[in-house]
Amino acid sequence: MLNAIRKNGLTLAIFACASTGLVAVTHYLTKDTIKQQEQAQLLSVLNQVVPHNLHDNELFSSCILLNTPELGTEQSMPAYIATLNDQPSAIAIEAIAPDGYNGEIKLIVGIEQDGTILGTRVLSHKETPGLGDKIDLRVTDWITSFKGKQVTESNVSRWAVRKDGGDFDQFTGATITPRAVVKAVKKAVVYVNTNKETLYSQPFNCGGNNE
Repeated sequence: MLNAIRKNGLTLAIFACASTGLVAVTHYLTKDTIKQQEQAQLLSVLNQVVPHNLHDNELFSSCILLNTPELGTEQSMPAYIATLNDQPSAIAIEAIAPDGYNGEIKLIVGIEQDGTILGTRVLSHKETPGLGDKIDLRVTDWITSFKGKQVTESNVSRWAVRKDGGDFDQFTGATITPRAVVKAVKKAVVYVNTNKETLYSQPFNCGGNNE
């Protein structure tokens, strides 16, 4: 009986070691591919929120890390500086809507020098399919409603869903999600408008520049 237990234990140990080794080898062989796919996906989103005609630099590499509660999290969030003829033209900034219905909603907002929103996309979320997931461009075009808008002293009170007296549509049966996104986009734009000089003068320290 004891010999059988030892034999089974040895078999399990060998199997565990082999499995761990296989996972490690797989990770090693695929990590570069995964990184390339992640970069390609990010570049695709960056090109959606900052048009090509507004920059002649490589957005992915022109990256700074920001740590401010205005972006909805205690974690450092990346921002990508667009330049045209060596002059700042726009910024794509990531932010978190911490108060989504099912948790955090990660966003990216493209903002032109004059504060006009160029585009907004949801990078990740856990909102309810058929309800809150309408913030996702793959489901509806609601997220495109931010394009062309600004946040000013005269309209800041209108930056809310219609149920709260604002200009943005909510979803039938799901007000919490769009409310959280509108609030997060507004805060990100206000942060950029207030800190332009500081943002554009920071040295790049992410997007491959700190490797």
